[in-house]
Amino acid sequence: MRKALIIFFGFLFAGFAAFTQSELRIIESMVMPSRILNQEVRFSVVLPENYYETKASFPVVYLLHGLGDDETSWLEYGQISQYADKAVNDKEIIPMIFVMPQGFRTYYVNDYKASFLYQDMFVNELVPFIDSLFRTIPEKGKRAVMGYSMGGFGAMILPLKHPEMFGVSVPLSMSVRTDDQYKTEDAGGWDEQWGRLFGEPGFKDSARITEYYRQNSPFHVLPKMQPEIFKNLRIYMDNGDKEQTLCRSNEELHILMRRLGIPHEYRVRNGGHSFEYWCTALPDAMNFISDAFELKPYRGDKVLGVKTKAVTNNQLQTLEIGKEKITVFVPEEYAYSNRNYPALYLIGDFDHSQIETIAGVVNFEIEENFACPMLLVFLPEKDTTEIKRMISMAEEKMHIRKGYRFSAIGGFRNGANVALQMGLASGQFCAVMLSDGFLSKENIDELAPKLNRENLKRTTFFIETPDKGNYFEGNGNLHVVLRDKDVYHEYRVREGDGGFDWFLGGLPEIIQFTAKRFHK
Repeated sequence: MRKALIIFFGFLFAGFAAFTQSELRIIESMVMPSRILNQEVRFSVVLPENYYETKASFPVVYLLHGLGDDETSWLEYGQISQYADKAVNDKEIIPMIFVMPQGFRTYYVNDYKASFLYQDMFVNELVPFIDSLFRTIPEKGKRAVMGYSMGGFGAMILPLKHPEMFGVSVPLSMSVRTDDQYKTEDAGGWDEQWGRLFGEPGFKDSARITEYYRQNSPFHVLPKMQPEIFKNLRIYMDNGDKEQTLCRSNEELHILMRRLGIPHEYRVRNGGHSFEYWCTALPDAMNFISDAFELKPYRGDKVLGVKTKAVTNNQLQTLEIGKEKITVFVPEEYAYSNRNYPALYLIGDFDHSQIETIAGVVNFEIEENFACPMLLVFLPEKDTTEIKRMISMAEEKMHIRKGYRFSAIGGFRNGANVALQMGLASGQFCAVMLSDGFLSKENIDELAPKLNRENLKRTTFFIETPDKGNYFEGNGNLHVVLRDKDVYHEYRVREGDGGFDWFLGGLPEIIQFTAKRFHK
């Protein structure tokens, strides 16, 4: 056997010499013989554009595929060579080597029977093999693991189990389960996906929570890890708000990590379980990896600058309602039109300068036809009775189109609590927007039993929260509850710790979302 392996390696290196002579840079389905698995393992590689023009060594990113895919998927569907080359040429990231191994259906772990020791192969054979074939920097701080779905699980568990080898973890739409999900998953799906790995097929309920499962579940591994490990392990998690099971599991893992004080980045964006979504994660994910390789703090996600168009004096009108004076933004055409307009009622403690800035953003969105003409009614943080009265008076005094289809409500910080109560109780609004909401877990736990999909079928929710804010549990739990109740909503977790400037960064999407609801 040893002699056969030596001969095989001889052929393999001879084949690789042919690759290098022709200076192939994108190499699909190379082969490594594995003694541990007693079979071949395929892998694809993307080398930097200047690989053959220099003697420099490069950091390595291991790209892991999902269940049912293979070592070609990141090339074909993920377009990794195009994204990486552009990012290097634009000087966004440093040159790096991308390795895409065949993951089979292993979730990148050893199975409980020790019949297919994939993780042992990965750590003890594949990584050293790559280091021997290519000019890599063989250090943990220069190795990253990124993957989607099943590969997202691998991108998390490999660095957790082997922090001595990997310094960066980037799970995308991580296929992971909470204990409750794991115990209640359909028997057929569980046997095929998890039972064969963590033991054993046919188990039901709590019997599925085996000791081997605990040794490989991030929910059980993370609390047992020493805090100092995370000084040298950087984690960036990304998940789509249209996921089903993974909405809860990824959100709860983020909440657990926040509770444990584990530094990480967490994002939830618009999308689901597809390469269309994962490709949009690549620019920020690669920037995160590049910064980690260079031992730099993460530069932050790329954001489009928020544009404004100055409002004229007659676009900000003052309404007197009892002792209260409220401000109403109107589109420019309001002065020479008798038509009625949709209205967004925004509850928040805004000063005059902030109101002018918000109005300027809305004005730009309308003028550029990104949103339909609408009124924006600024309301103070009052109880629901007062808010209802103010809305009724505004409808009487302004050209506001009546009916739930043309009425939306939003809230910022404390105002989000009132907006949520209004949206759940009245059925008056087609959309409810909550930004940086001061929503506590206890409040959401109380609301959950009262949520009724039938009563909310006309109302769409938009929730956005900062990943490092103080109310991550309340906002995250609201998202999970709405998902469980099958209430349509959009959910975003953006970088930051909240505040007015953070709110402005998401305002264009809020306005466009509202406009689409008005015209649905």
